Amino acid sequence: MNKEEKIVLEVYRLNKSFGGKQVLKDISFQLKAGEILAIIGPSGAGKTTILRCISNLEKCDSGIIKIDGQHLCDDCNGKSIYAKTEEMKCIREKIGLVFQNYNLFPHMSVIENIIEAPINVLGIPKEEAIDKALALLNIMGLKDKADSYPFQLSGGQKQRVAIARACMLNPKIMCFDEPTSALDPELREGVANIIEELASNGMSVLIITHDMFFAERVANKIIFMEDGQIIQESKKDDFFNDFQDDRIRKYMT
Repeated sequence: MNKEEKIVLEVYRLNKSFGGKQVLKDISFQLKAGEILAIIGPSGAGKTTILRCISNLEKCDSGIIKIDGQHLCDDCNGKSIYAKTEEMKCIREKIGLVFQNYNLFPHMSVIENIIEAPINVLGIPKEEAIDKALALLNIMGLKDKADSYPFQLSGGQKQRVAIARACMLNPKIMCFDEPTSALDPELREGVANIIEELASNGMSVLIITHDMFFAERVANKIIFMEDGQIIQESKKDDFFNDFQDDRIRKYMT
């Protein structure tokens, strides 16, 4: 099975409620190796909740999530049963997450931010972690910022540091929460290029975004959500050339 055929993420009939309000309703989709999926839709549609369930920051009520063939959660009589501790650790290492606000440690330098998890979570020797971090910073165009602190960086630089930090764990899936929300058009293009490079090396990419231009620029596949439901899922060209639902047409125009 080649990388284009291998399914790395499977979500099946995912449901989630907060305080009696159902925010995810029977969500099902798949993500292949090297594929870039953008989930779009209005605020409150449930997009970020999907991302948080996939990365195990939220527990779903029912449904199935499989990461690279392993069950993050399985369904048992309409209730999600989660993987045991050791298996969960293995699964979580396959998921990279770049937050909207970057979540860099302000008291640590750039290089310290990047090597913290590999050393303390994966047990990578410090010198090896530093070498890999410097190589990633070079790819991101930030090698001269290794000893800088987050307050000394621009928004675009912080974004790239956050991407480098997530890449250090060699995830199968990289998740982005609104990656262009604070970036100007030139920096958006830089982030798009980095995402395409990750995908070209076989990494799957899941993007939560309101940025239609960015979704059209970078994604292979689009999911449109509203009110906790998937309204349309299609290849990028099909989506932007044919809005199949009046709700999508209204949102896009």
